[in-house]
Amino acid sequence: MSLRVLVVDDTALFRRLVCDSLQRIPNVEVVGTASNGRLALSRMEALRPDLVTLDLEMPDLNGLQVLEEMAKSGIRSSALMLSSHTVRGGELTVRALEFGAFDFLTKPEAGADGLGQLTRSLAARIQAFEQRREIRHILRGTPMRVPAQTVPLAERFCRKPPLVLIGVSTGGPAALAELLPAIPRTFAAPLLIVQHMPPLFTEALARSLAAKSVIPVREAREGEAALPGVAYIAPGGRHMRLAQGPAGEVLIRLDDSPPENYCRPAVDALFRSAAEHFPRRSISAILTGMGSDGTEGLRHLKRAGCISLAQDEASATVFGMPREAALAGLVDYVLPLSQIAAALIRHVGEAR
Repeated sequence: MSLRVLVVDDTALFRRLVCDSLQRIPNVEVVGTASNGRLALSRMEALRPDLVTLDLEMPDLNGLQVLEEMAKSGIRSSALMLSSHTVRGGELTVRALEFGAFDFLTKPEAGADGLGQLTRSLAARIQAFEQRREIRHILRGTPMRVPAQTVPLAERFCRKPPLVLIGVSTGGPAALAELLPAIPRTFAAPLLIVQHMPPLFTEALARSLAAKSVIPVREAREGEAALPGVAYIAPGGRHMRLAQGPAGEVLIRLDDSPPENYCRPAVDALFRSAAEHFPRRSISAILTGMGSDGTEGLRHLKRAGCISLAQDEASATVFGMPREAALAGLVDYVLPLSQIAAALIRHVGEAR
């Protein structure tokens, strides 16, 4: 059965570009288009598409307002947001993702390969969306079981406060918006987070999460010391690594080295650096996301003695990154998102 898609954008040229891209993807049927938010809502009611590609910045009703109206009207179509690469675009995108949009992509720059770039981006997200539909269709509340480690915590950690390392991609803003507000102000470890996002978007994400959380949440800065009870988000477009300072403190290092797993920032880069400089001091969590970023870095962390958690398939927007890590035998506990904050608090503790 083909995936039914409605294309919504106020620009005729870009509607055509999205339609042409979708028609290149197997098993995708464009069932209609709409030039504004109000028309989109009426066509969703009539056409019942599986997926809506939804422009964020439109007159009258913008993409975020359309999402809100979809929720009020009980429209069950999923939304893939199309955003401009601007500060305002980043802020609206983060709000849309936290509100329940499946994922987003930035509109391609003008150029010869605009159609090819858009097709590749759409194809990757449609594949992930189809995988989620299949999992949710067959899922009956039985999550993947991964045996817990039997090595006592006292044998795994030194006495210094541990680090919390989090890797996340598709579905991440909504997952982090549930996880971070559950972390207490007295949490005894810094939280280092790699969320796959471009520049500008991670800054908007940090501001949004900070407004929801009791702990400070901010975009990481080069050379700063990572403090307990603070969440640091890797800036879009830069790898975040950890190094040890002269007094043993945890220093954040940012660099522009080549992407890993097609990503910059990459979860693998963060995990490897923690394994190298802070063995036996890390607890990692791999949350919802496409692909396998984090699995290779987790191999290094496990050899260095860390506990690892992964989000389960029932609560993940896309069970890609957690699944790959779990199937590689590198995960100690597979948990619903609602239980991950409690697990981190249990293992890390709170400052006295």
